[in-house]
Amino acid sequence: MAAIRKTDWQKLPVSLTELCINTTLRCGQSFRWRKSEDDEWSCALHGRILSLRQDSKYLYYRAIFPTASSPLPIPPPSNAPSTTESVAQDEDDTLALVKHYFNLKPNLAELYNQWASADANFKKRAPKFTGVRILQQDAWEALLSFICSSNNNIPRISQMVHNLCLHYGPLIGHIGSTPYHDFPSPEALTSPTVEQHLMKLGFGYRARYIYKTAVMVAKEKGLDWLESLNNPENPPPGVEPKPAGEPVEDGREGYRNAHEQLLALHGVGPKVADCVCLMGLGWSESVPVDTHVWQIAQRDYKFGKGKHSSLTRATYDAVANRFRSLWGKEAGWAHSVLFTADLKAFSERLVAKAEVKEEEQSVKSEADGVEEVESIVRTKTVTKKRVKRALEKDEHHVLEVKEKVVKRNKRRKT
Repeated sequence: MAAIRKTDWQKLPVSLTELCINTTLRCGQSFRWRKSEDDEWSCALHGRILSLRQDSKYLYYRAIFPTASSPLPIPPPSNAPSTTESVAQDEDDTLALVKHYFNLKPNLAELYNQWASADANFKKRAPKFTGVRILQQDAWEALLSFICSSNNNIPRISQMVHNLCLHYGPLIGHIGSTPYHDFPSPEALTSPTVEQHLMKLGFGYRARYIYKTAVMVAKEKGLDWLESLNNPENPPPGVEPKPAGEPVEDGREGYRNAHEQLLALHGVGPKVADCVCLMGLGWSESVPVDTHVWQIAQRDYKFGKGKHSSLTRATYDAVANRFRSLWGKEAGWAHSVLFTADLKAFSERLVAKAEVKEEEQSVKSEADGVEEVESIVRTKTVTKKRVKRALEKDEHHVLEVKEKVVKRNKRRKT
């Protein structure tokens, strides 16, 4: 086992309103974070294992660096680099990585207020889902992760991405007995054996897409090409931001160009391209429209009738344009808050309880000119879970009725 170097826990002042990692890391943006029983999140990221904890005032972070070369697991063979570079103590850039990865520069409370003032539906649903930030991930990781997302759910996508790293990514280190592998390079996935091996791992038709896309990026286009599609307003640390133009309803030129070029890759349709643009290339106006978002558009934004009765490409664009007209150049960010609110994994936050008191009076006895009246208060505790999608049949309405005698009143007949 390779030797490792751990940094001390550091803390960064950030409120749960500005960042909630328990929501952001579970809402279908990144698929490699693991949560321990003591609420610690960890992921191999840019040559280190990054671990996170959070309370109401601080985000705590720690890095674990390898101090020796870590060989890739064998088999299967690949052309991936077999070592990772160690990071010197005085070159620790973990704070800059955390700030960039979690996109901490924008004031999220102000953005939520802006989106809520423009949209009554956002104002209604967002308060229970504060602190959702759009991650600024590596574009290559976002590309392959969202190719895996086609016709898939978050647990299965996470398993596929985990297998990609386990079998083709460089080993960074361990936490306890658990190995952490960084994301594989394009070159690591260009061996002719890759497609068949991914099929055996359960990738299905996505195995061919991943292999062919890796070959295109590694041998034809290059990672420089992919990185050139980044929004210049959101560059990596150390690079000066540049303007990307004023927002327009169908998206700025740089976004449209990035989206169009991504469509040339295997396994990339409009939704996958928009996910990569939003979560890998920094184009926050990008609005991925999958079946969940389509259902939100029908339920809350009056789509689903007339020329937009089904999710065609024209309807896809119309939904995205509608959200951009509502929320501006951060439309993809605002849409992700609503997407998160619609996920089954967070349904417990949507439970609403209400008590309704109904007073009934009935004559119980009459003696000596005294009429005894018993007041019964029936307290109905109604627990409602919003049924968000037809497939979620386990979500239902629950009605619990409790009755109790509250008091006995007496009044004299006249």
